[in-house]
Amino acid sequence: MIITAEKVVSEALELPPSVRAFVAEKLIESLDAPDVPRLSAKWKTELRRRCAEVDRGTVSLCATESVFKRAYAALV
Repeated sequence: MIITAEKVVSEALELPPSVRAFVAEKLIESLDAPDVPRLSAKWKTELRRRCAEVDRGTVSLCATESVFKRAYAALV
């Protein structure tokens, strides 16, 4: 059975928005960095913990520019 890209797209567009977003994310991830190893269970746990802290508002976030500025200053 041969499935065309058009058929896959047509069927995917019939999915609910949240499922389409999930499928799109997985497809994009497959293009981004195919040679990068999968995250370990320990790192996945750490990422979930950090995301939960952000969601709860128990941590303060920094602007990217200030983070890079401090990082570059530390290198000099």
